[in-house]
Amino acid sequence: MDFVLLWTDLLIYILCLLVFSFALYARNKEYLLAPWKQVIRTRLGAMSFIILMSYVVVGLLDSVHFREELKSENNATEITYSAEVISLFDWIAEPLRIKQEKTYSAPFATHLYTKETIELENGQQVREYKRLEYGGAHLIETTDRGKDIAREFFIGLIKGGAVWLMFGAVIVMMLAHRWHCSTRNVINTILYRQRERLPWRTLFVTFGAVFIFIALTTQLGTKYHILGTDKVGQDVFYQTLKSIRTGLVIGTLTTLIMLPFAIMLGIMAGYFRGKVDDVIQYLYTTLSSIPGVLLITAAILILQVYMANNPDAFGSLTERADIRLLFLCIILGITSWTGLCRLLRGEALKLRELEYVQAATAFGVNHFTIIVRHILPNVMHIVLISVVLDFSGLVLAEAVLSYVGVGVDPSMISWGNMINSARLEMAREPVVWWPLLASFIFMFVLVLCANLFSDSVRDAFDPRLTRSSHQEAK
Repeated sequence: MDFVLLWTDLLIYILCLLVFSFALYARNKEYLLAPWKQVIRTRLGAMSFIILMSYVVVGLLDSVHFREELKSENNATEITYSAEVISLFDWIAEPLRIKQEKTYSAPFATHLYTKETIELENGQQVREYKRLEYGGAHLIETTDRGKDIAREFFIGLIKGGAVWLMFGAVIVMMLAHRWHCSTRNVINTILYRQRERLPWRTLFVTFGAVFIFIALTTQLGTKYHILGTDKVGQDVFYQTLKSIRTGLVIGTLTTLIMLPFAIMLGIMAGYFRGKVDDVIQYLYTTLSSIPGVLLITAAILILQVYMANNPDAFGSLTERADIRLLFLCIILGITSWTGLCRLLRGEALKLRELEYVQAATAFGVNHFTIIVRHILPNVMHIVLISVVLDFSGLVLAEAVLSYVGVGVDPSMISWGNMINSARLEMAREPVVWWPLLASFIFMFVLVLCANLFSDSVRDAFDPRLTRSSHQEAK
């Protein structure tokens, strides 16, 4: 295979490297680990973290792109690769990707959703619902569909439960070795919370739900289209999973682009005040007065004109769509840093008047050192809380922008493009409802878990909430 490195893939790898480096740095520093331990020790924080990590795993698998090697003819020594760029997730989910029907089919259906003209053996033409090529193709009689779905559901449930039990057994043995006690005591601790540690029951139940969901969708998805197919016959469940990467890229990379502007300008405005403050205030006030949708629309239209005039600059449709996604992240980052900048400006105005900052200034410490050592560490809780809170808003922004036609490239699968395509089918008779419902459910779960996790992060990192909780405990 020939690996292909997209721009968004590179930024995702850099982000993963930064997270891994921070984890190594903070491994032996309790003051850095304590807030994160507090997040995981809450039930909602632990549950939402596991679900978010499931989304992240799918997104990372979909961020490893390559071209497959084509079979050589006549024993040719030259290696040729396919023009299609696929990801590791596409390779894993190949049964869902290649099983494409002719057009719409409902969830768990065995026939198309609309009637077609079928020619019988005697030459007579009738209007009937044509049998699907892949969905339920293993059934001899379609009347056995209900029993077959129930049987496959039960098999998937058993497989998921078995994986869950094996995972639980491994964790229990590891905890028994770590706590220097018997496995029975570990199980009692998990069931009855005899130790004030992690919410083990919540963790195990959430992991069990994830394992069972994977087992059920794997067992049923290989034989049926569990969320139906779209207009061109592509599996909707595959599309919803494929859209995860787009949502995560919009939510994370936009934040990385926005943070340098917000942190640097916000702290400079609050610390230096005077003319520096006036210039920065004028800048973000002017930018805030411009409607964001109009600015994004203008930027995307400029990019479209450039792509139309320079088609040779992009090696494939995937690279073309990736550039548009990256450009959308840049535009969203440029237009969304003003709110955090205002917060950091106000906090820097307060911090510069504190005694330790005044003492550092009196001793002749330069401004850069004061900002890095005294101002920046004391505003990082605001930065972190704002980043987590803005993530869900950015995911929804992609859906809205794609819905109005100025979001990601139409060839890229995303929840916004799915909703945009589904709205045109709501007026059909009968109504094609499953693409809209599928994209809504997956996006709803991601945004809900992000909001729940952000609440836990806010409670753990906000000094005022932490101080009040300690006072109540005393």
